[in-house]
Amino acid sequence: MPDCAGEKGITARGFLLLNKFFVESGRHETVWGILRAFNYTDSLSIDEKVLYPKLEIPRYSSVELSPLGYKFLVDLFLLFDKDNDGGLNHHELERLFYPTPGIPKTWKDTNFPRSVVCNEQGYVTLQGWLAQWSMTTFLDHKITLAYLGYFGFESNTSAASTSAALYITKPRKFKKRNGKVFRAPVIDRTVFNCFIVGASGCGKTSLLEAFLGRSFSNAHSPTIQQSFAVNNVELTGGKQCYLIMEELGELENAILANKEKLDFCDVLCFAYDSSDPESFQHLVEVKQKFAYLDSIPSVFVALKADLDRQQQRSDLLPEPYTRTLNISPPLHICSYWNSSLNELMNHIVKAASNPRIATPGLEPEPTEQEPMINPFTIGCGAIGFMVIVSALYMQNFSRR
Repeated sequence: MPDCAGEKGITARGFLLLNKFFVESGRHETVWGILRAFNYTDSLSIDEKVLYPKLEIPRYSSVELSPLGYKFLVDLFLLFDKDNDGGLNHHELERLFYPTPGIPKTWKDTNFPRSVVCNEQGYVTLQGWLAQWSMTTFLDHKITLAYLGYFGFESNTSAASTSAALYITKPRKFKKRNGKVFRAPVIDRTVFNCFIVGASGCGKTSLLEAFLGRSFSNAHSPTIQQSFAVNNVELTGGKQCYLIMEELGELENAILANKEKLDFCDVLCFAYDSSDPESFQHLVEVKQKFAYLDSIPSVFVALKADLDRQQQRSDLLPEPYTRTLNISPPLHICSYWNSSLNELMNHIVKAASNPRIATPGLEPEPTEQEPMINPFTIGCGAIGFMVIVSALYMQNFSRR
């Protein structure tokens, strides 16, 4: 029959007609055998063991996509980008998610596709597609596992399940100096998350929009629910990573009071409006209210740097305050300035990967390669050197 087979084998229409023939011929066991081969149960649903394979995640570890996982998702994107325009439109996304329960609820909660990079038509690019899955895996890896099962992910590795598409990072370790506990550097992670804290209207939403390469409105619209933006960041040396930026909205106080959620946060970005003299005081009050924040790497940023800078009417001024915390002074950022924006994102990722440099109240680490030498030692060394030089001179003089 026409359209039932092609160069690559049987077509979807041919597959349906073949199974229809088996049913009409009374060969029900053959149909069930085919369903079993594709991991379907008696209820015609995919086996839970396939969707949710057992995966032990140690405390303080995170989950990321493995190279196999990224390759599969790249191939999936290219397969459904039928018009080859580099973006998945609404119809193409519908076709892609057809064998699944639909776009994951968490994607809707993060306001997908507004959470990622899109092209001028508003279609999800490959860059945005991979970023969204990186964030999904980081926030809830079980969702990624389930959808990989629906999509038909297969692996030839020893871990013959969807878990081969994931990578479990090493557990976060802690160090202690002068009685203060801080997070140790990480070397095997490529996905980090950052909570943005700041007064309403200070420019947090504009920062997220700029992070995704979008223009933004100057009109202020208060953020009620949490807002997410995820994108790749290129570090010095060409290394790539993903950064998840979360604006907390009206949940700011509740989240900052939740130690478990804060333990899941890699960096806190304290933002204020440098053109508003009242803006920085909000950060001072937040830091005083939630003492646990001092255990988390922190970055301060002064937004709206293109406007006239105002003297902050605060109990503590930004530069002296960060100096007392032994962390970098606020970076002055304008969402229009790409160079300053890239500098901020690099600064955030460096703080996440090397928490020591951004943990408040942590004394600078002494340089082991340059031990202190007191003046007495220097004097003795100089005298000894002169004695040796004098002896050599006298020895040469006596030979003449």
